[in-house]
Amino acid sequence: MEELTEVITAAEFHPNQCNTFVYSSSKGSIRLCDMRTSALCDNHSKLIQIACQNAKLLKSRDFGAPNHRFGWFSWLFEEPEDPSNRSFFSEIISSISDVKFSHSGRYLMTRDYLTVKVWDINMESKPLETYQVHDYLRSKLCSLYENDCIFDKFECVWNGTDSVLMTGSYNNFFRMFDRNTKRDVTLEASRENSKPRAILKPRKVCVGGKRRKDEISVDSLDFSKKILHTAWHPHENIIAVAATNNLYIFQDKVN
Repeated sequence: MEELTEVITAAEFHPNQCNTFVYSSSKGSIRLCDMRTSALCDNHSKLIQIACQNAKLLKSRDFGAPNHRFGWFSWLFEEPEDPSNRSFFSEIISSISDVKFSHSGRYLMTRDYLTVKVWDINMESKPLETYQVHDYLRSKLCSLYENDCIFDKFECVWNGTDSVLMTGSYNNFFRMFDRNTKRDVTLEASRENSKPRAILKPRKVCVGGKRRKDEISVDSLDFSKKILHTAWHPHENIIAVAATNNLYIFQDKVN
């Protein structure tokens, strides 16, 4: 184990093409693979990864047809890091904890510690969309490292039409991002909100300055309460979130 420098963190098959799958790694890279010429996926992705890094940008069509040199094909999706943001925690927070194909198969969604990103499978150079999940924790990374929370693995999920993304956070909060309107909301899973027909109220986190009545200070967040697992019904607006040892199921407002 001490010799490991990179591990696979998540993997999923394409919803419509049985020969295509994606996997993510602890170094923040995502590899889209095609198994049509070989089911053995051992060391060839590294060759293509090096080729992609050296060439900076190699379009997916460069590897679009089977050949005997590689045996199987891998496209590397990786966003270059801004050197000005480099820190001791950079590699840890860039680790991908989850990757999901959209229902259409056109997009990939990835979750790292601070963000959710949407990738077009035809454009591996940079993410199509980036959503900040809890950027207010960036100043708390040292404390999160000391209590091991920085290693938490959050899942992410699409709604049935691929128009809304959902993922978990701390304090039993979970976040939703509307790709069309660019609006986002923070909701809380708690016993108070689990009563029949109870309506979830949006929550806001206050980073500094004067705190409003309906806001919670970032210093008051409970990091022992976290939503790591989420699910969305494929056809209905029904979601399930797992908060420690409790499972909450919420439904869109019904008249």
